[in-house]
Amino acid sequence: MQTTTSQDFGAVIGKLASDDIFRERVMADPVGAFGSIGISLDPAYVPAVCQLPSKETMAADLAAFGEKLDNKAAMIIFLMSGNA
Repeated sequence: MQTTTSQDFGAVIGKLASDDIFRERVMADPVGAFGSIGISLDPAYVPAVCQLPSKETMAADLAAFGEKLDNKAAMIIFLMSGNA
């Protein structure tokens, strides 16, 4: 089973927010485009017509996501069991 981390998510969104060629590949062939960066998509779940938010919207969403993670990271100490 493959685990996806928030860093993985951020890297993909960052690529979609900045890489015009990758965005074009995703629009034309999402399964192949994501496969090229090591992410397997089940074609049954890929919409027939793909649309992406603008690069600016994706960059803003990524920044907001990062801020939320940063704010929650400080709480990790309270989520630990304390049992060694």
